[in-house]
Amino acid sequence: MFGSKKNDATPASNNKNSAPSSTSNALNSLVRGTKVEGTVSSESDIRIDGIIIGTLICKSKVIIGPTGAVEGDVQCENAVIEGRFEGNLKVNQLLTVKDSAEVHGDVNTNKLLVQSGATFNVTCRMGANKNKIGSTPVKKMNQDNQNKQSFGQKAAQKVG
Repeated sequence: MFGSKKNDATPASNNKNSAPSSTSNALNSLVRGTKVEGTVSSESDIRIDGIIIGTLICKSKVIIGPTGAVEGDVQCENAVIEGRFEGNLKVNQLLTVKDSAEVHGDVNTNKLLVQSGATFNVTCRMGANKNKIGSTPVKKMNQDNQNKQSFGQKAAQKVG
């Protein structure tokens, strides 16, 4: 009854306190005050509360938090935007734009949800995306984005 060792030998897969065996539950996080320039690749979810300038390729969900900003090209499975985004955004499934978001650029997604209050100034194409993440060459995405002004260039023009 109380001293029985019979049920103590449970396999690790049944133990709720065991670590996940895959990265499906993993979350990468770029915290506020952190700035990354270049290309970022991720197999699992990524949350951005800092700044990314460049290319982000994620085979899962991208979350841009309320203090987060991304300028460049993003390819992902799903996305939630609460902060700022400017560039080319390709979402294979669902793009959710929260009321605090500011989105500018080109968007290609299968499904779209934009909350009231969001700034959503984009060219948007919707429908089933047949290309897999990473299938659009990053070089082409960067060439398409070269003619666009950066956050800093626009700010300098407004001040000057």
